[in-house]
Amino acid sequence: MQPSRRNITRIAVAAAVLVLSGMTLAQESRYDVLVNAPFDKDYPTAATTKLLRDELVFQRAVQAYLWSLPAINLWAMKEGSEKVFGGGYNILPTWKERIRASTQVTTPNSDVVYAMGYLDLKKDGPLVVEAPPGVQGIFDDFFQRPLVGPTIDGKTWVGDVGLAGPDKGKGGTYVLLPPDYKGEPPKGSVPKGAFIYRSRTNNVFLFWRTFFTDPKDLTKPNAQIAATRIYPLGQKASAKPMQFPNANQKAADLLFPRDGTYFDMLSRFIDSEYVDPSDLDMRGFLHTIGIEKGKPFSPTPETRALLDRAGKSAFKISKVVIAEMLPQEAGGKYYPDRQWVNVFAGEDTAFQSARTYTNLEQRSAYFTSAYSASPGMVKNIVNAGAKYPVTSRDKDGNYLDGGQSYKLHLPPNIPAKNFWSATVYDATTASGLDNGQDHPSLNMMDKPAQTPTARLTCTLVRRPPPARTRTGCARCPARGTSSSSGSIRRRRHSSTEPGSRMILKRSGEAQARPRILNLRQTTQ
Repeated sequence: MQPSRRNITRIAVAAAVLVLSGMTLAQESRYDVLVNAPFDKDYPTAATTKLLRDELVFQRAVQAYLWSLPAINLWAMKEGSEKVFGGGYNILPTWKERIRASTQVTTPNSDVVYAMGYLDLKKDGPLVVEAPPGVQGIFDDFFQRPLVGPTIDGKTWVGDVGLAGPDKGKGGTYVLLPPDYKGEPPKGSVPKGAFIYRSRTNNVFLFWRTFFTDPKDLTKPNAQIAATRIYPLGQKASAKPMQFPNANQKAADLLFPRDGTYFDMLSRFIDSEYVDPSDLDMRGFLHTIGIEKGKPFSPTPETRALLDRAGKSAFKISKVVIAEMLPQEAGGKYYPDRQWVNVFAGEDTAFQSARTYTNLEQRSAYFTSAYSASPGMVKNIVNAGAKYPVTSRDKDGNYLDGGQSYKLHLPPNIPAKNFWSATVYDATTASGLDNGQDHPSLNMMDKPAQTPTARLTCTLVRRPPPARTRTGCARCPARGTSSSSGSIRRRRHSSTEPGSRMILKRSGEAQARPRILNLRQTTQ
C-alpha cells in the first residue's frame, strides 16, 4: 500500500521537528557541559581547567576578531598592496581603468577612479598631502576612524577631503600629525592655508575617488589623481618622487583572513601601532590569546588549532550580524516594506548615535564587508554626500542566488548630482563579483536604456550575455551575490547556491533619501 500524500507530509513534518529538536538539544548540551564542569572541594579538576581555559581563549579570540575588524580589514589592504606595488608615502596605486574584480577587496566601486595609499606617521613623521581639485577623499586612521581636522567657523572637519571636505573640491594642502605629536608644528613649517589633521594611529589610510562622465575617457580623473603630492613636513624639496602604479595591471589580494591566520596579522598590526589608552581592556583580550606589543606571537600547535576555529567562527558570526541582525537595528532598513538595508543607520562614523553605547552590530556588520568611513559617506550632505543602500535579498526576502536571474527596477530622475550606480558583490568576501565582465556594475554614465515611462530596469542574469547590454550585469552561478544602489559600494551574503549582494550608490545626493524600487526574481 502506497502512503498517502497526507501521511508523507506528516512524516516530513515529524522528521523536521526531530531534527530541530536535536539541534536544540545539541546547543543546550554544549552550554550544559560548561555549566556542569566539575569542581572538587571547591577547586576545578584538571579536566575542568582545560575545558574552561580553552573556552576562555576561544571566546576572547572571537571577540578580538570582531573588535579588530576595522583595523585588520585595512591592515590586510596595506599588506596586500605593498606586496604587489611596494610601500612608502610616495606610492599611490591607482586603478586607472576603474577597479576590476581581479583586485580582491571589500565592496569596491567600479564607477569612479580609485587611488589608495598607506601612510606611516611613525616611520616618516608628520606628512603633508597636497590634494588635487575634484577629488572625493578620506583620511582614516587604521581603526577606520576619520582623522579630526580644524574647526572653521564653528564646524569641526573630520576625515573628509575634497568635495565634502574643507577645501570644498578646489584642492588643498593637509598636514597629518601622528598620535604622540605634542602641540603645534613649528612656525614656518606648515604650508600657508594648510588644514591640520590628527591621527589616533601611526598608520593612516588615504583614499581618493575621482569622477568621469564618459566611461571611455578617463583622462581627467587620472590626471587629477596624478596631481597628488605627499612628502614629510618641511622636506618637500628632498621628498621621494611620487609613483602612481596602475593597480589593474597586477592582481592584488587585499582581503582579510577568515581563519586563524587573522591573529598573525593582528599581531603584526599591534606591533606597528601606538598604544591608545582606550584600547587597554581589549588588548587584555589579546594578551589572553598570546598577542602583546613587542613580543613574538608563537602559540602552541594546540592553541593555534583553537584560534583557527575561533577565526572561522568569528567570520561566520560577522556574516550573521550583517545578514540577520543589522536590518533589525533601529533605522536598519530604508523602507519597512522593502529589503534595502542602511549600513550607516544613525549617521555616525563611531556607531554611537545612541549616545550611551557603541552599536557593535552596526560596526561589525559594516567592517566585515567594507572599508573607509567619513561624514561624507554617512550624513545627509546635499550635493556632496553619498548613500549606499544594500541588499542581499529579493523583494520576497529570499537571499540572492547566483544561479538565478533578477530584475531591479529604478524610477526616473534618480536624485544624484554626480552619479548613481548599481554593483554586484561576492556574498562571502564582499569583493566585486568576478562575472567575466570588466566591471560588475552599471551606472548612469553607461547611459542605460529606459522604458517609455522613463523607468530603468537592470537585469542580473545567470551567466554573462554574449555582449554586455546597457541594462545588464552578469551574475556568477558559482557564487553568492549582493547588490547595492546609490553611488559606491557594498555587501555580501552567502547561500547554499552561489549568492550575491547588490549595492546602489548615489554620489552628490540631491535629496535626503534615495527612491528605489524592489528587486524581483525573473524566470529568464
